[in-house]
Amino acid sequence: MMTHTYQLTGMTCSGCENKVKNNLLVLPDVTSVEVSKENNSATIGMAKHIGLSDLQHALGGINSKYQISANTPHDVMQESKSWIQTYKPILLIFGYVTAISFIVSWQNSTLNLMTFMRVFMAGFFLVFSFFKFLDLKAFAESYAMYDIVAKKLSLWGYVYAFIELGLGLGFACNLSPVILNWVTLVVMTVSILGVLESVINKKKIRCACLGAVFNLPMSTVTIVEDAIMIAMSATMLVMM
Repeated sequence: MMTHTYQLTGMTCSGCENKVKNNLLVLPDVTSVEVSKENNSATIGMAKHIGLSDLQHALGGINSKYQISANTPHDVMQESKSWIQTYKPILLIFGYVTAISFIVSWQNSTLNLMTFMRVFMAGFFLVFSFFKFLDLKAFAESYAMYDIVAKKLSLWGYVYAFIELGLGLGFACNLSPVILNWVTLVVMTVSILGVLESVINKKKIRCACLGAVFNLPMSTVTIVEDAIMIAMSATMLVMM
């Protein structure tokens, strides 16, 4: 159990206080709520830490008249810690893949950019496909919740995992780089469209980028992940 006090603006009457209180109490793990329009504050008891984004979503989203924010340095640190814990798997994967790509591409005291991007993409696709294959059926079902192709063709979720594996092996062996980069550019562009739609519409769904192993929420992190692969494949095509 824990209690945090936040700054909460936008309340102008007792009706606002009641509305904010009731909206926050609906959230799972919220045990108590006390709000004050005079102090522009909300004191929330919770069974476990709840991110500011979830609290703001309960109040109507970022465009709501009610805006909640961290009130103390401790709450700011707690929010940062929560974000890092949530995305720790992706952060670790990107860290490892980036480090290995840098080591392999460092030649004669110079970074070979083409080699760096090729190795990075090989590592990215191989690792991400590995997690998808741990439970392919669960991945396909999660992917169909937001991908524009998988929504209409459920088989695409299964095919996508094999495409990632093929791309990973192809980049690792440096096979037909022009074809590999064009396939990557097209596939990742299609993939990012569904992610953008989900994030813009604030849909609370699980990201399937690491299969069904980790319960990662759909967010701008997923957009950045896809955008990096799109940017790298386009850059490599231009450099060729």
